[in-house]
Amino acid sequence: MTKKQKGMPRGAVTLLITLAAIMFVACAIVATVLTRMNADPEEPATQLETSRQVTLRIACSPEKAELLAELAEQFGETKPKLADKRTVVVETFSLVPDEMVAQAESGAFQAVSPDSSLWLGEIDRNWYATSGAETGLVGDTARYMISPVVIAMWQDVATELGYPGKEIGWSDILQAAEEDGLQWSHPSTDSASGLLATLAIFYVGSGQTRDLSEAMVADPDTLAYVTAVEKSVKHYGEGELAILQRVQEQGPEFLDAFVVQEQLVIRHNLTQPNKLVAIYPAEGTLWEDHPLALLESVDRSDGERQAFQMFKTFLLSRAVQEQLLTEGYRPSDLELSLDGAGSPFGAENGVDPSRPYTTMQMPSSTVIKVVKDVWLYTKRHANVYLVVDTSGSMAGNKLDDTQDALRAFVDQMQSDWDRVGLITFASDVKEVMPLTQLGEGRGELLGSIAQLEAIGNTALSDGVALAVGRLGALDDSERINAIVVMTDGRENASRTRWQTLAQEITATQNGETPVLVFCIAYGRDADYRVLQAFAEAGGGFASEGDLETIQALYETLSTYF
Repeated sequence: MTKKQKGMPRGAVTLLITLAAIMFVACAIVATVLTRMNADPEEPATQLETSRQVTLRIACSPEKAELLAELAEQFGETKPKLADKRTVVVETFSLVPDEMVAQAESGAFQAVSPDSSLWLGEIDRNWYATSGAETGLVGDTARYMISPVVIAMWQDVATELGYPGKEIGWSDILQAAEEDGLQWSHPSTDSASGLLATLAIFYVGSGQTRDLSEAMVADPDTLAYVTAVEKSVKHYGEGELAILQRVQEQGPEFLDAFVVQEQLVIRHNLTQPNKLVAIYPAEGTLWEDHPLALLESVDRSDGERQAFQMFKTFLLSRAVQEQLLTEGYRPSDLELSLDGAGSPFGAENGVDPSRPYTTMQMPSSTVIKVVKDVWLYTKRHANVYLVVDTSGSMAGNKLDDTQDALRAFVDQMQSDWDRVGLITFASDVKEVMPLTQLGEGRGELLGSIAQLEAIGNTALSDGVALAVGRLGALDDSERINAIVVMTDGRENASRTRWQTLAQEITATQNGETPVLVFCIAYGRDADYRVLQAFAEAGGGFASEGDLETIQALYETLSTYF
């Protein structure tokens, strides 16, 4: 046999080589598919994805989250592409400003659109402190819509104060609260409208509208005025959108007046039968300026910068500016008339496009920080009883998570002048810790929370009744008096009838020391009917929570004090 006869036929060799190549390519494709299927959705896009598109993620404040998402979708419909043919995709998501500040350097988003440029300064200040960098994280910035901070008031309440013929200011709010029992609120300084309103009140106390300084903030006359105004507040709150939602759910019984941006007054009046009017404080006000800002970092790509520029240009386009006007925002395009055809700016929606007459100057970031610190002293302080279910059904994860939530609540109560007490209820009721000023007893309170144990039945009404009694005996009209009660079960061990207790709580609302009641129904088995009765009687509200949300609920409630 010849060598040629012993060897494999040439055609067979070619076939084997071809089959091997096909198998190699197939394995590579399978490996790639499996890798992409197992990839973490939070991880950056693969090279294959970035070769086709650039994604710009924007964190925005909650009140405009729906609107900005709609605009991002409209932008996508224009099929935007970079010069290298990659598609531009804009994704938006809602994030409260303090979380926006905390997460800005994480790389989870490339741009922000908070409700105020206040937070851009906070982002850079946080960036300097953590990175040691000499340049800020906030880069290119554009303001595409604005809205002044106003005092939203029910129309009949405003009429009693002289609206629309009289200019109403902060001093009128103070007088009406002290003499006529006006129930009003502004959010805490963790929100833009709350902080801007607080800055305005400091300006009024100093008798100025510009150049607020640290010396003005610390002046005794200024502090006395701000303290007087703040002590007339019924309670604070988690933010303007949340307060508006509470007002729409509970109506005029919840509040007579509250601080929001003008756009939310328009939004309410376009959909609700009970009308609000926007009071532009006679002394002047500040504005929420809704910036869009790129976050610069060493890994920011040219593609992301170009995508930002394209979306910014889209927001500033005439068509989008006109759309923003119809939504109740004042567009940054000053050529657009606020009182033209189809504009929602008018008396029928409770607003006046010619106002405010006076705009106060935004202070420096240093002064803003001082105001936030001083506010903790001047604000209306609180007496808060935490009333906690420690019955047997709370054993295990429920109690662990409740303890975490209670600790978060105490941590969020930043003022050392606030007083917090702890009452537990199971088969019996126990005052674990009386009302104690946090500056002295914060550590002891946290230690008491750590030692909670779950056993026994559910004497819910007796637990709330003890807190009501303690606050009534204290008779402290200078402070917010409140109860935050949580249960995961149904009343089965109290001597107190819940119906009678609800009537007693209602009776406090007409006295000098009304008791606010906020309730958390932990899980599906919680006695929500009873909790809701207590909350309605106490001018608060009831919320439903679970393992994932109970800490957030407690943190939210802490903002009311």
